[in-house]
Amino acid sequence: MPVRNATATWEGTLKEGAGSMALGSGAFEGAYSFNSRFADGSGTNPEELIGAAHAGCFSMALANALAEDGYDPQRVHTEAAVSLNADSLEIDHIELTLDARVPDIEIETFEEYAAEAKANCPVSKALAGVDITLSTTLE
Repeated sequence: MPVRNATATWEGTLKEGAGSMALGSGAFEGAYSFNSRFADGSGTNPEELIGAAHAGCFSMALANALAEDGYDPQRVHTEAAVSLNADSLEIDHIELTLDARVPDIEIETFEEYAAEAKANCPVSKALAGVDITLSTTLE
């Protein structure tokens, strides 16, 4: 498996400085700042990128598990809300919200697959110290 890379550069103090983050593939480069991380300023932040990684990994893992067992995952859409605790400066909660279209599957079975993907996708495993919750909607 290839090693994936990303870079970040920060210039200046925490509150007055600014930085940029980029994916090694060149697919994304974005600015970040104190305000984009701790307020509603423009730009990205590490938590947003973790959320994107988690949503993407979880969606792929779920689609793969369903397909391997003969289901047809027509659409798997996941939102990840990443919470940074202002007091401890720890990511303390990630809420995954799943909306999927998978014909011919019972809701209980679907929820079992979703729970398994949440527990075992590589990004969930990397974030094992974080409280991760999941809500599901099946179309």
